[in-house]
Amino acid sequence: MYKDYNVTQLTLPMKTSVFIPVNDISRHVNNIVETILETEFYELRHHRGATSYHSKMILKEL
Repeated sequence: MYKDYNVTQLTLPMKTSVFIPVNDISRHVNNIVETILETEFYELRHHRGATSYHSKMILKEL
């Protein structure tokens, strides 16, 4: 499966809007990537070796 991926974790302040403006491109990228269905990433899975990072997280990083 994937390494633990939680975009709602509380290691940062609860109000991230203080640091990231509402119209920032990172918010738009996050919203777009989150609309992609999980089934679209099934072909990218592998079942051998170390667990991989979630495909949505990697896509947001690009």
